[in-house]
Amino acid sequence: MGASEATGRAQGADAPRAQREPRGQGGEPSALTMPVAERFVSINGEGAHAGRLATFLRFAGCNLSCSYCDTAWANAPGCPVEHLSVEELAAFAREAGTPCVTLTGGEPLLQPLLLPLVRALLADVAAPARFVEIETNGAVDVRKVAQLRDELGLRGAGALGLTMDYKGPSSGEEPSMLTGNFAYLTCDDVVKFVVGSAEDLRVMRQVVERFGLCERCAVYASPVLGAMEPADIVEFVKEEDLTGVTVQLQLHKIIWPACERGV
Repeated sequence: MGASEATGRAQGADAPRAQREPRGQGGEPSALTMPVAERFVSINGEGAHAGRLATFLRFAGCNLSCSYCDTAWANAPGCPVEHLSVEELAAFAREAGTPCVTLTGGEPLLQPLLLPLVRALLADVAAPARFVEIETNGAVDVRKVAQLRDELGLRGAGALGLTMDYKGPSSGEEPSMLTGNFAYLTCDDVVKFVVGSAEDLRVMRQVVERFGLCERCAVYASPVLGAMEPADIVEFVKEEDLTGVTVQLQLHKIIWPACERGV
């Protein structure tokens, strides 16, 4: 099955991408399944693989409530989900056939079966060579991901990476950030600052410099649309000589501005 066919299976083949909704309950909740809010094929909208086709697996539930959250629907009580096993999700990714698999949420690291899923995705010899990306909010310990990467000999191998947020003051969640996570990051990883205020910019500079992030991993800054002008971020990066910071716009919000799902 090709990428477009896999997308159809995920969310209803007869509906245009922008209109597709999660199928609702699929399977039964158990210790052997994961709550999937949606699964689809699109381009990565941000991060180091922006613009590249990826298979997205979005899990329901989050431990934060950011002021600018654009996937709050996936965190709401009663969010429709499919309860799928590791094997079913690995098969979906294999059939989609994209070079990147993005595990997102919500907060994927809250899922007890996430690391078994990562193992299955990386060990699937029938799948194309791929990069597995875990998008995490910066408020969950990433140590076990780092340990798995070391165990599999994948540090710096371009196979498994974290895209980790640092939530600035405008998010309302900065006190939840675990700066100890920075010690586990490598060249395969990204720290992403979503900027909604001038204070967020000042905090970004302080965090980048204090923890030497640009020497450790990739660093991206993107605006909260409607709250921060991209040009203001560019000017700040210039004025502060933050040469290691990449300014980026979220492509999916430009291409599909009215869509919250399936993009």
